[in-house]
Amino acid sequence: MDLTELVIFLAIGALAGWLAGNLMKGAGYDLLGNIIIGVIGALIGGFVFGLLGISAGGLIGSIITATAGAALLIFVLGKLKTA
Repeated sequence: MDLTELVIFLAIGALAGWLAGNLMKGAGYDLLGNIIIGVIGALIGGFVFGLLGISAGGLIGSIITATAGAALLIFVLGKLKTA
């Protein structure tokens, strides 16, 4: 992975974390929090979409996959926090 790919990966993570934060609780996190949530969400989303046989290609597909995974992550963490 070269520097350009890393920057794009982190930008997608930040956008996905921000979108998921707004969808799930009405407010985003700080930049670092959005990146962390988005990157972990991308891994989760890729895994879940793979299990469902869904292939998300391209930039928009990557953002959707990462956002869905990040939203799932926020949901699960919210449930664990209240338990």
